[in-house]
Amino acid sequence: MVESLPPVLCLAGPTASGKTAVALALARELPIEIVSVDSALVYRGMDIGTAKPSAAERATVPHHLIDILDPAEAYSAARFVADATRLVAEIRARGRTPLLVGGTMLYFKALREGLDAMPAADPAVREAIDRAAAERGWPALHAELAAVDPATAARLAPADAQRIQRALEVWRLTGRPLSAWHRSGSGGAGDAPGAGGGPEAASWPLVSLEPRSRAWLHERIAARFDAMLAAGLLDEVRMLRARGDLHAGLPSMRCVGYRQAWAALERGDLQGLREAGIAATRQLAKRQLTWLRGMPGRLVVEADAPDACARAVRTLRDAAAAPSRA
Repeated sequence: MVESLPPVLCLAGPTASGKTAVALALARELPIEIVSVDSALVYRGMDIGTAKPSAAERATVPHHLIDILDPAEAYSAARFVADATRLVAEIRARGRTPLLVGGTMLYFKALREGLDAMPAADPAVREAIDRAAAERGWPALHAELAAVDPATAARLAPADAQRIQRALEVWRLTGRPLSAWHRSGSGGAGDAPGAGGGPEAASWPLVSLEPRSRAWLHERIAARFDAMLAAGLLDEVRMLRARGDLHAGLPSMRCVGYRQAWAALERGDLQGLREAGIAATRQLAKRQLTWLRGMPGRLVVEADAPDACARAVRTLRDAAAAPSRA
């Protein structure tokens, strides 16, 4: 690594843990640019349900990988790695510090450790899995996945059809669990261009906002979902449905909050939407924390501490000043 290059910093945490506040506070102290590590913020027209940074917040510090795709399109971990790697180089070339912020842990893992090139989709295998799901239900297929790939099943909700389908597809095509395709980060043949951020990425400091109290996080999740409903989440989803080219199976429409709102509008009954949205967000946060606890070397800041934001900023600032570990 060239000594004069600015460092690269990472900030992760479950949904509603306070990442945006920390990033904006750090921007007041360091010349940073923010690279979003979020599989939902990439979509245009999905602002309320993604808790997308406001126009005013985005005006205070450059943000990247937000509003780059139409909701009809798909995004992937491999594409994120390519985009983030390019942006990190461009930001450092400007003499600024890249701060990667978000809660899509697969993206962090792919960037820091890399991903092997997995097999392409197989229509026949997918059709067979869909038939089985129609007969037995996705929870039953989730149980089937747990028997062959417990690590992947543990981070997926029993009704997460898209991801369960892909994990079972990979298993049926290769005989290897999806989790085995995630490289250990030890290097080797998988270190092809674009496969990950390279050896240096594994050394980037990762600050993780993790609450001690589950109740604290649950309260914040409920308050934020209520605020989304009050801000017009249902109207936002109505507009997306009115386009006519979107459907509930798309990755964009399977985002937490959107999936529940779409289903409520589909059945013409909003009863239970709030409870379903909050429950799904809690499950998401649980999976995010599971991912984080499997990331070695992370610097944990208690998200529910009274001075959590100041602590996180101080930890990131200290990491930026420390000698490179690359």
